[in-house]
Amino acid sequence: MKLEAPRNKVFVLGEAGVEEELESEKVSYIGGTDPSLRRELLQEDYTKIANGSALDPGVAVVLVGLDFHINYLKLSLAFAYLQRGAVFLATNTDSTLPNSKALFPGAGSISAPLIKMIGKEPTALGKPSQAMMDAIEGKFKLDRAKTCMVGDRLNTDIQFGIEGGLGGTLCVLTGVSKKEEFLAEDAKVVPTAYVDQLGDILV
Repeated sequence: MKLEAPRNKVFVLGEAGVEEELESEKVSYIGGTDPSLRRELLQEDYTKIANGSALDPGVAVVLVGLDFHINYLKLSLAFAYLQRGAVFLATNTDSTLPNSKALFPGAGSISAPLIKMIGKEPTALGKPSQAMMDAIEGKFKLDRAKTCMVGDRLNTDIQFGIEGGLGGTLCVLTGVSKKEEFLAEDAKVVPTAYVDQLGDILV
């Protein structure tokens, strides 16, 4: 009787940081920064992905993060794994990434095509997921009442702190969110305090 290979691997859409985290927890993975995936999808790839010969039978999870080398081949492989029942996870669902005083596509933009393809949202592991808060509390034994969440995005950082019951939240206005958003009468996420830039705390 032939035994099936254990499904204990993660297919990664992401960069070295995700791989390092998985390695630190001794989780097997494929994809990620694999240079063989940084190419166009060939006709033979279509056939091999369709018949499953290009797929690793051990993959049980598709984990999507910020991938600076996203392409059609990677998306096709991720979609194939999801169609075969892999669990859909995202490091975070940030739509944008602030850099050089402008906004660029965030990790959420990498998972967006797969959401459209598969017809469901991934389980997000990052902010504002309280699974992340519980993990932090368990590891560092922090006192939530004496902890302040500092961040630049209302719907992730600040919401994370509010939902986690932290003692306070501080919005820094050097990133994504603007004060007009939380000063509005109908604002849904409001920080305890805000500063124009992190250095203002010293003042």
